[in-house]
Amino acid sequence: MINGISRFSFPTMVSFGPGAIKLLPENLVEVNIKCPLIVTDPGLLQTNAFKTIEAVLKTADIPFGVFSGIQPNPLDEDIEKAMAIYTTKGCDGVIGLGGGSALDSAKVIPVLVKNGGKIKDYNCSTGGNQKIQGPLPRVIAIPTTAGTGSEVGRCSVISSASNGSKYMICHPLMMPALAVLDPELTVSLPDFLTASTGMDALTHCVESLTAPVFHPMCDGIALKGIELVVDNLEKAVKNPGDISARGYMLIAAMMGAVAFQKDLGAAHSLSHALSSVCGLQHGLANAICLIPVMKYNIEISANEYAKVAGVFHINTFEMTDIQAAKKAIQAIADLNSKIGITGSLKDVGVKEDQLEEISVKAFADPCHQTNSRPCTKKDLLDILKKAF
Repeated sequence: MINGISRFSFPTMVSFGPGAIKLLPENLVEVNIKCPLIVTDPGLLQTNAFKTIEAVLKTADIPFGVFSGIQPNPLDEDIEKAMAIYTTKGCDGVIGLGGGSALDSAKVIPVLVKNGGKIKDYNCSTGGNQKIQGPLPRVIAIPTTAGTGSEVGRCSVISSASNGSKYMICHPLMMPALAVLDPELTVSLPDFLTASTGMDALTHCVESLTAPVFHPMCDGIALKGIELVVDNLEKAVKNPGDISARGYMLIAAMMGAVAFQKDLGAAHSLSHALSSVCGLQHGLANAICLIPVMKYNIEISANEYAKVAGVFHINTFEMTDIQAAKKAIQAIADLNSKIGITGSLKDVGVKEDQLEEISVKAFADPCHQTNSRPCTKKDLLDILKKAF
């Protein structure tokens, strides 16, 4: 049933394909960046991805700065250090290179460049996003993982070093001016990260599909994103040089981020809290939590999950929606197993005495507010116990 007025758009410019990174000098001219700050993590400095970008910029005689101190769950103090280099080098724009942590950091730096203050000042949960004024310095986002889709998103998640909380900073002005999706940059990604980031993309699609928000364009994009993950994630994990599978996973990740304009659900509230309390990798947390969350939601979301079963090429003829939904949940669990994600929260280092704290932080996270079935703190704790 259609109620009320909805607004939506899909404005990000995307440059996609093997070797797309070679067009970076032209891309910088296109978005009017003369001296970019490359924001990345320490591990990427020795990779072919970074070396390729460095060579492309040097060949084109383009000055640039580098900040490579982004942590797996980026901290507010990381952003402050990056800001210092941005200013010292006279930068006028940002290139985010890496996974979601680097891209999230790259998107929030222009907020502070233009508006000043601290990360906490712009936290959505306290209305800080309303303080963001533009125009902001432009951002080019270059993902080296296929998971978060942060390259087409308007939000960043930054942790506080002092209180162990996460700030969500969101604003349409934070959306990158250009996303460069070059599958050749993801070939060296370890199998574990290919798997876990791929499941992050799948979780985005599944949770956005079931979010109780009217956005039929996002629904279609979410289903197609799920299809691309189903058809390509196992190939990308088991045959890292499969450029086609790598490329389609980049597209799936981007589609997941576009789809969650609708919002997300309880799996993301749990995974945000797991990252904050335990340092658990976000995609891995999603992969483990998605199954018990889907089981919790099944009565409400059976129709949507039945569509997911179809995307898994399951013959649902003469099945009820509930029966098909159960098949979809099992298919996702099987996919986890096929790509090497077989553990519970206990198996990946979460302690039982941490579950209460995790549930409290998960309940404070806004994502569960658009879960298809409403959640109390006790519900989230019960789901955690099942994942444990």
